[in-house]
Amino acid sequence: MEVPDQIVCVDCGQSAHRLTYPPEEGWEIGDYVAYRCSGCNDRWDLVVCEEDAGEASTNSFAAEARAILESRRDAQSES
Repeated sequence: MEVPDQIVCVDCGQSAHRLTYPPEEGWEIGDYVAYRCSGCNDRWDLVVCEEDAGEASTNSFAAEARAILESRRDAQSES
């Protein structure tokens, strides 16, 4: 299973970079992944869940919110 190197911070919309190194045996459901926001410096500790393992997350509320924040970030970077 893959875990992204970057996510979008839900507080400020900037990119948050992964702090946690990938485990030697790969990511598994229940693993904790830490991210640090490059904008507001908040830390995000997320848990890998079953939704992350499949493509089912594309229809979730979280996926929709993530897409909105990413489009805002992209629009800000173009300006």
